[in-house]
Amino acid sequence: MKHVHLTAAALLLLGLDPSAAKAAIACADLAKTENQPSDVTITEAVVTPPGEEVSVAHCLVRGKTPDRQGIDGKTYAIRFELRLPVEWNERFVHQFNGGNDGAVVPAIGPLLGGRKSDTALGRGYAVVSSDAGHDGNANPDRGLAGGAAFGFDPQARRDYGYGAVATLQPIAEQIVEKHYGKPIAYRYGIGSSNGGRHGMMAAERMPEVFDGLLVGYPGFNLPKAAIQHALDIQAWSTVDPDIAKAFSRDDLKAVADGVLAACDSLDGVSDGIVADADACETTFKLETLACASGAITGCLRPEQIEALKTSIAGPKDAEGRALYTHWILDTGIASGNWRTWKLESSIEPWAKRPIIGVMGAASLAQVFTTPPTDVGGTPDELIAFLRDFDVARDGARIAATDETFTESAMDFMVPPGADNPRLDAFREAGHKMLVFHGNSDPVFSVVDMVDWYKKLDANHDGKASDFVKLYRIPGMPHGASGSSFNDFDFFTPLVAWVEQGKAPSGVAAGITEDNAEAASLEGTRFLYCPYPAVTRAGADPAAEGEGRYTCR
Repeated sequence: MKHVHLTAAALLLLGLDPSAAKAAIACADLAKTENQPSDVTITEAVVTPPGEEVSVAHCLVRGKTPDRQGIDGKTYAIRFELRLPVEWNERFVHQFNGGNDGAVVPAIGPLLGGRKSDTALGRGYAVVSSDAGHDGNANPDRGLAGGAAFGFDPQARRDYGYGAVATLQPIAEQIVEKHYGKPIAYRYGIGSSNGGRHGMMAAERMPEVFDGLLVGYPGFNLPKAAIQHALDIQAWSTVDPDIAKAFSRDDLKAVADGVLAACDSLDGVSDGIVADADACETTFKLETLACASGAITGCLRPEQIEALKTSIAGPKDAEGRALYTHWILDTGIASGNWRTWKLESSIEPWAKRPIIGVMGAASLAQVFTTPPTDVGGTPDELIAFLRDFDVARDGARIAATDETFTESAMDFMVPPGADNPRLDAFREAGHKMLVFHGNSDPVFSVVDMVDWYKKLDANHDGKASDFVKLYRIPGMPHGASGSSFNDFDFFTPLVAWVEQGKAPSGVAAGITEDNAEAASLEGTRFLYCPYPAVTRAGADPAAEGEGRYTCR
């Protein structure tokens, strides 16, 4: 839905002065008190020339909302930066950041594909980014748990979940329109992982605001996924107390090779890609990888098979009810990304512990359970917290409240109605959402995303694709990498959908020069299809590029 841009004649008819409406404010003058939005302090407003990180000249604005004192004695504010390109296309992007937030990531508007140089700012969009209301470095005494220690303050939890985006959006819009002296024509939100969750949250809580949302591999059920971290650490520990040794790189390659051997041809093209993931889920069996007598390579030991089966089944409560969802096995399990998240990172200060074992543990303890747990901040203490976490008993704490924390993690982190999504107000506003998710994601199960979309589609009589598109990315782990065609652009088709009414269908993709893990893929181009369509052999399977494929 295009936002109204009144002509000078129309403004005169309304009794308004068109010269005032078009009066732009110079970059440096945005920091003057009289030009600042109420309850906001602009700390910097400078003209910035093109450089290595940012390819276009722009006005860099930094600021914050008023300081407040948390119940934990810490000082909180929403800190942000806004970049306003000299050559502006009259459009705005809210950059939703990932992880635990806690830092003002440069507001350049990554477009989430493998080609990092392609940004919203570089395309002429004004872009805002924030720390979501807390400073991740405010608690150095808590060691590696410090980045999630904001969870001891209820308001900081709320701002992290949804409050910061809602507070910052009108502030950023006001600064943009003051600087350029004209209204914003279209508003977009872009984010992946926790940033993707921010986008889905905005669609529910702020349905009238964003004309288009680009959502990558979202953690929209993040508290539930955090319970999975504990399950994984416990499962890996049954194989080896040193979880990095539970599965070698060759072990995970054996799984990927087994999946590929069983499922590559199910989509009609043998190309190193398992496009028909649903068919593969019922075709491939882990037991086929069991080591024969005397074999030690290219296969899995019984305890490894059981550990993987426990992990992909997902966490359960004491009655056997699912606390999250299940997972599928895909070729990206052999990627460095999958290993870094699940088993072993290269981060020396973390003692090379996996991301789920450090950041995941700190978040589950301090942000996603009520009351928060004062967890130790060493790598061993964080791993021990997950190893000792009683999944069946304590998993319910993600939905708990008390007198101090009156919103549960499921309330402040998860989009309202996620179990029965409708997005009626978002749809009625004419807004669009494009979601993509890797089938090999080790952090948030693609099954959860597919189930959400199926429910949305059922609630709209099979017409959810009129306003939401979901793309599954074979081989892709948590981000544009792995044994996948990672050079894609989902933002351009989203914009065409929003502004021209051209609904996206197949999206062509290639491989970036630095993606060595995609070397085994056949060909240089692929075609991603909107769910439930699957990428299959086209009329000429021997053709070069994406032309060898079709969506059906």
